[in-house]
Amino acid sequence: MDFTEELREIEAIKRLKYRYMRGIDEKRWEQIEACFVPDATCAYSGGKYAFSGRDAIMKFLTESMARPTFLSSHRITQPEIDLTSDTTATGIWALEDYVIDEQYGLTIHGAAFYRDKYVKVDGEWKIQHTGYTRTFEQMQPRKDRGWNITQRGF
Repeated sequence: MDFTEELREIEAIKRLKYRYMRGIDEKRWEQIEACFVPDATCAYSGGKYAFSGRDAIMKFLTESMARPTFLSSHRITQPEIDLTSDTTATGIWALEDYVIDEQYGLTIHGAAFYRDKYVKVDGEWKIQHTGYTRTFEQMQPRKDRGWNITQRGF
């Protein structure tokens, strides 16, 4: 694979990960599901939330985040993507997330590093494995701060 083709493949993987993260914040569950292969695995929060199979991953994500009182902003940066073959790759991403959970009266702010595996199926990159380990996570009660949601999009 020449350098230009390698850059194209890396860019396609970046777009896949961005689509996954945007799907979470916009609650686009079908879009997220399309990012995974059927036998995908995940290990969120250092394995605290680990699941095998796209259906199990989607069940966890929707049960955790689909309610309208769960608002999130996930930012991923600093991608380190390595093509390990023409159809496989790995990636490390820095994550910063901010969550407002009105149901439980919490604001959560954290940072982590994602470590992913990708596979190319029928010419399209998919997530084979995703997961992150936190560098920190802090939770604050919203009630004591007097904060209110003044606008919501999803």
